[in-house]
Amino acid sequence: MTLSKPPISSLPLLENGDRLTRAEFERRYNAMPHCKKAELIEGRVYMPSPVRAQKHSKPHATIIGWLFNYCQVTPGIELLDNPTVILDEDNEPQPDACLRLEEAVGGQSRITEDDYIEGAPELIVEIAASTVSYDLHDKMQVYRRSGVREYLVWRVVDRALDWFIWQEGTYVKLPVDDDGTIRSRLFPGLWLAVEDLLGGNLVNLVAALNLGLASPEYQDWRQWLEAKLSGHEPSK
Repeated sequence: MTLSKPPISSLPLLENGDRLTRAEFERRYNAMPHCKKAELIEGRVYMPSPVRAQKHSKPHATIIGWLFNYCQVTPGIELLDNPTVILDEDNEPQPDACLRLEEAVGGQSRITEDDYIEGAPELIVEIAASTVSYDLHDKMQVYRRSGVREYLVWRVVDRALDWFIWQEGTYVKLPVDDDGTIRSRLFPGLWLAVEDLLGGNLVNLVAALNLGLASPEYQDWRQWLEAKLSGHEPSK
C-alpha cells in the first residue's frame, strides 16, 4: 500500500529559529512561494526581516553592479544574485551575491538539475547590518568549513568591509593596499576601492575596477580562461 503525500497546505510554515533537516526545510520553503528568503544555517532556520532601503537594498545593488562590470568581460564565471546554495545536510544559505567559476575552468560548484548551486562558490558576498550579524559568526564558519575561497562582508552600519581569503582551513583578511584598494587573490582584476564603496562614489568605484581589468595579471588570466574554454588545455 502506498501512502499518499499530505497536501502542501498541511505542512507547517517555516518559522525563524526552527531546527530542521535540509529535506524538511526545503519542503516547507517550497510550500511558501510568497517567502522571498529563508536560510538553513547549522540546522537552524533564519528568516530576515523586511529589506531596508539604505541599509541593505542600495548597498546590495551597488555590489551587484560592481560584480556585473567584472563578470560581463570575464569568460568562464557566473554572477548570481540571492541564489540558493546547497552546502551540506545542515546548511542551505541564500547569499546576497556570489561569483562562481564554471566547471569547465575548474570551478568547485555545479548547477543541479533543479537549478540550484551545489557546492561552494568561489566568492560569496553578504550585506550585513553590523558585526553582531550572523554573517560574521555562524554563517562565516559554515562558509569557511565548506571551502568558500573568498568571503566579503559589507557591514553597512559600521561603515566597514571585511574581505577574507581561505588559507589552510581558516579565513584571513585581505589587506587594503596603500592606494585604498583591496585586490582579490582568486579573481585577478577584481579590485575594490574601499572608501569609494563606503562613500557611495560609484564613478571612482568603477574606475578602480577598470584599472584592475587593464592589469597584466587580469589580461593573462582572461587569455587562460578563453583558451581553457576553447579546449586548448593551457598551462597556468
